[in-house]
This record gives sequence, C-alpha cells and structure tokens, in this order.
Amino acid sequence: MVKHPLQQIKQRFGIIGSSPELDRAIDVALQVAPTDLSVLITGESGTGKENFPQIVHQYSRRKHGPYFAINCGSIPEGTIDSELFGHEKGSFTGATGSRKGYFEVADGGTLFLDEVGELPLSTQARLLRVLESGEFIKVGSSKVEKSDVRVVAATNMDMVKAVEKGKFREDLYYRLNSVPIRIPPLRDRKDDIPLLFRKFTGDCAEKYMMPPITLTDDARELLKNYRWPGNVRQL
Repeated sequence: MVKHPLQQIKQRFGIIGSSPELDRAIDVALQVAPTDLSVLITGESGTGKENFPQIVHQYSRRKHGPYFAINCGSIPEGTIDSELFGHEKGSFTGATGSRKGYFEVADGGTLFLDEVGELPLSTQARLLRVLESGEFIKVGSSKVEKSDVRVVAATNMDMVKAVEKGKFREDLYYRLNSVPIRIPPLRDRKDDIPLLFRKFTGDCAEKYMMPPITLTDDARELLKNYRWPGNVRQL
C-alpha cells in the first residue's frame, strides 16, 4: 500500500491538529479506502466528520467516479425514498415525471449519508437491500435496478442505543459499521485548540483586512479547558 504522509492528507482536506486520536482516524480512513467496505463515522456534532468520506473516496478506486453527500436529517420523510432511489411518473402527488435517485446517479462512485440515524425504518430496509445485493426499486416501480455504489455513513447518535430502542435496524447497523471511524471531540484534543484558533483568526484577519487576534497565556488556558459542546464548529 502506498504511504501518504499525514501532513499532506491534512493539508489537502483542511484538517488541523495532531492529536493521536485524530491521526488514528485519518489512518483508518486511508487503510479502508482501497477496499469496498462500508464505513460508519461517529462523533459529536461539529467535529468535522464530513472530511473523512472524502478521504475514503479520493484514495479509493472510485476516485474518478461521482461523489454525493446527502444529509438524511434534512430531507422530509415523505421524499427520502425518492431522493435515494428515484421514482416513476405518477408514483405520488406531484411526481410529474420520472426521476433518478442518488443510488442511480452515483453508480461507480461513493455516497456519503450524513445523519444516517435519522432515516425512517422503511428507508432503512431499502438501504439494507442495496448494501447487501446492489439492488433497489424506484418508488412506484416493480422493476429491480442494479447499482454499484460504496456507502460511507456518519452519525452523531449513539447507534447502539438507537438499535436497543428499535429506532435503527440492528442488521443495517452491523452492515454499515464494517469499519468504524471515531472522530474525537475537541475537548479530547486540547493541544489542537490553539492551532485551530490561529487558523480561524488568521483567515478572519485576511478576509476583513485586520490584524489577527493573539492569545495571552491565560486566554489560551481558558480555551483549552472549556468543554466546547459544539466542537470545532463552535470554536
């Protein structure tokens, strides 16, 4: 396997920090990229999970294929099946024409399903089928279609609890979780906080043509010891 220096990867994908947990997550993404295994990325909201599906895609054999990122939590329950699998004309009110879904247009590429824990159970059953067999059926159709798509999913939910409560299918969880990647929260990356602060204030200073903010020692310690519930996004 070709070695990719971590610093080079971080620069390419805009990842800042050098904590062992972060480096481990990048390393796992690089190791799994050449395979076609499903990947489940977990981590709190705001930790930067969206960078890792792109690493998996760009270092895979699918890198020249399509890449789509879908936020499952932002699509209404009534249209999520149509978005993912497509629909035929007249299959529901407002379906004035047939439409291709993401699993069709992403054939040969990668789909990033963000907030996968928000999918309704009926859609989870469809997703399990396409992961297991590569087959799906458009809404309003009876014709079985084939798709060659790699799925990388992400969630900020506790998926084990979601399975226990019956909100997420256990079989789908294990299928998605072939290779788990955990993104650490910012409070577990305290030494990265000054690096991130310097980057963000530098960008802000450049954008607004003003001198960058510098930190006193006390301010640096204050930032490092704050819990950052919103993680990097909050910072």
